[in-house]
Amino acid sequence: MDDQALLVLATLLAERAGAEIRTIRDRGFQVQRKADRSVVTEADHAAEAIILAGLREALPGCVVIAEEEAAGGKITQAAPEFWLVDPLDGTREFTDGGDDFAVNIGLVRHGVPVLGVVGVPARDEVYGGIVGVGAWLLKNGDRTPISVRVPPGEGLTVVASRHHGDQAVLDAFLGGRTVARVVNFGSSLKFCRVAEGQADLYPRFGRTMEWDTCSPQAVLMAAGGAVETLDGAPLLYGKPGWDNPHFVCWGARAG
Repeated sequence: MDDQALLVLATLLAERAGAEIRTIRDRGFQVQRKADRSVVTEADHAAEAIILAGLREALPGCVVIAEEEAAGGKITQAAPEFWLVDPLDGTREFTDGGDDFAVNIGLVRHGVPVLGVVGVPARDEVYGGIVGVGAWLLKNGDRTPISVRVPPGEGLTVVASRHHGDQAVLDAFLGGRTVARVVNFGSSLKFCRVAEGQADLYPRFGRTMEWDTCSPQAVLMAAGGAVETLDGAPLLYGKPGWDNPHFVCWGARAG
């Protein structure tokens, strides 16, 4: 498959997983705790099963690193090309009755995200993009191109985590910048707000894993943005343990 066909596949799987998540939410579910005390539900496992089955059927032999398989102890090594899957990013938002949860499916080549989709089950939307080609939002059957914006004169709109992060560190990072507002979101939708030009900056100082960030990073990069570590290096993939360092998402560079 070429990258366009791979993106179509990922979009279809995100939509199928999102439909299953909505079904489970509508009929009710129980919440459990993983070994790291993070929450997990039937919806996480069901969505991941749909995505993994779809990828492995369409792409025999493909390498996939998925959150719940990893949590269950399956050890998969990075390869020159591999998929990263978070079947329900923002499980806490999901269990609390919010809408800011997502389905993340992204593809990495030689450590760099090249394409990804971020499904938004609560709104029946999918963001997608191929780096170097472009990004879009799929809603009601219509695919609309998205891109980052030049920050307005009034100042930056900054997105921040609703449940994670250190306010003092965020305030120090923003010091000296003209900030119009700070808006809190859950899950990978923070990347998407920057990608579609509704926000300009997303600094992340809390812990994240590669499956949390790969697909939304691909969407943001495809929309003209960038994701960098605090020393200005690109955020890369295939790291030991799949842990990310702190990072910053930029739209059109704000200085």
